[in-house]
Amino acid sequence: MTEPVADEQTSVTTVVSRVVDHPVKKVWGVLLTPEGQSALLGEGALLGDKGDTWKSVDGTWGVTRSYHPCEEIRFSWHKDDDSPKTWVDVTLTELSPTQTKITISHDHAGVDFDVVKLTAHWKAALSRIDHNAL
Repeated sequence: MTEPVADEQTSVTTVVSRVVDHPVKKVWGVLLTPEGQSALLGEGALLGDKGDTWKSVDGTWGVTRSYHPCEEIRFSWHKDDDSPKTWVDVTLTELSPTQTKITISHDHAGVDFDVVKLTAHWKAALSRIDHNAL
């Protein structure tokens, strides 16, 4: 007898991180600038206050969910107007007075997402944030 088997994987989580040689307050300061937010969200997007909607010129958009100064920024992220929401969590961990670990976790991306492209996007964001903290 043959039974249909359902694919139970309905979402993907992508996690990237980087240790940078900058104090956590400096990295946090970069995340709050238009350049830092552009690195995360895409050109033209700004997070705003909790509950505010953001939209980049490439059509990605979302809602700011939380700010925890020098620790975490969380926002929803949609790849276009018709996509379901996914969650992005940017976490800062102070490793020493001069080193910070930045971790970006993108949760609940549908299996139709291009994981390689998504991972490359977040790695590029980490590079831009590191560069802007100089």
